[in-house]
Amino acid sequence: MGRACADRLAPTADVLVVVDRDETALGAAADALAGSAARIVPVTLDVTDAAAVAALADQVQGLGDLSGVAHAAGISPTMADWRAVLDVDLVGTALLIDALTPLVTPGTAMVCFASMAAHLMGLAGPTDPAIDAVLDDPRAPDFLERMREAGGEGIEEPGIAYSYAKRGVQRLVRRTAIAWGPRGGRINSMSPGLIDTPMGRQEFDHQPVMAVMLEQTPLRREGSADELAAVVAFLCSPEAGYVSGTDVLVDGGCVAAMEAMVAGPTPGG
Repeated sequence: MGRACADRLAPTADVLVVVDRDETALGAAADALAGSAARIVPVTLDVTDAAAVAALADQVQGLGDLSGVAHAAGISPTMADWRAVLDVDLVGTALLIDALTPLVTPGTAMVCFASMAAHLMGLAGPTDPAIDAVLDDPRAPDFLERMREAGGEGIEEPGIAYSYAKRGVQRLVRRTAIAWGPRGGRINSMSPGLIDTPMGRQEFDHQPVMAVMLEQTPLRREGSADELAAVVAFLCSPEAGYVSGTDVLVDGGCVAAMEAMVAGPTPGG
């Protein structure tokens, strides 16, 4: 998904900074993108490394004004344990936002990837306010321990941790929009549904519920990385100049269908 965003954003970029933890994948992406932007700058980075993220921001500042950011870094439930999921998907997002905030100028726009999993949490009832309070402080040194205390043993299930992490991203974006607005900056989150990517296929292979959700998706298909990238490109463009602090759900109607299924038939329906 991040690569698709890079493909979309490159043609309008004077400088495109491409970031990945995997140096081999990063090199391949940079080679493929060569010529599509005025300049491609590849950076190897672990988003959970605060010092490295700060160094990235310093490097970006030296390249000119920060116009658009597509933050797609993340790991899914089958890729790691609950601590790593929360650390990468939420704490890493907070670190990046903190580092980039001083660079925000009029016209800066950022999109952080969340997930429809955060929306589906509502099917089980309201989220515990105590957990939300912990999610709203991902920079705390004892964040993971506080999440374990607030969420109990259930939080140790990577799928549950993933949903909470993405809920935390949505909430973080809303708060950040308030801080960035007076500086002319915008930030939104985007929640993908079932997307045909290697990570998505891995989830299908290990989680039977994915097939159920696909059957319930009104469009009866998975989305593509290019379809997500088109939404990101819009949110980063001047055409979305009054869109900030919101989450855009790109799921083919899956969440709506799942909510309707749980609610049951409407009177007279």
